[in-house]
Amino acid sequence: EVQLVESGGGLVQPGGSLRLSCVASGFTFSLYSMSWVRQAPGKGLEWVSSINIGGSLTRYADSVKGRFTIARDNAKYTLYLQMNNLKPEDTAVYYCARTWASTSGPRGQGTQVTVPS
Repeated sequence: EVQLVESGGGLVQPGGSLRLSCVASGFTFSLYSMSWVRQAPGKGLEWVSSINIGGSLTRYADSVKGRFTIARDNAKYTLYLQMNNLKPEDTAVYYCARTWASTSGPRGQGTQVTVPS
């Protein structure tokens, strides 16, 4: 059974930073591209970033490019998202997902990130 458990969310002031983590189990993590997606209040899922199996290729949504960094540690079965210079529009529930550049695929329960305006 695929399990993805996110952590690291919280309340942060504009301009602040957070590091999200996602621990995977139930599948061979190193064989799958992974992504972060988010869902803001009252909106649909939005793709944020993706990373390929070896970590050599990454992609970012224009809204987060230059501020967020995706990374992975295959030995630890863990996906990361470093978020810097956070803005109120980054407020959302963040999910890790077993997918490439889409909002489909299995995902975890999410972690809440709140940046007040």
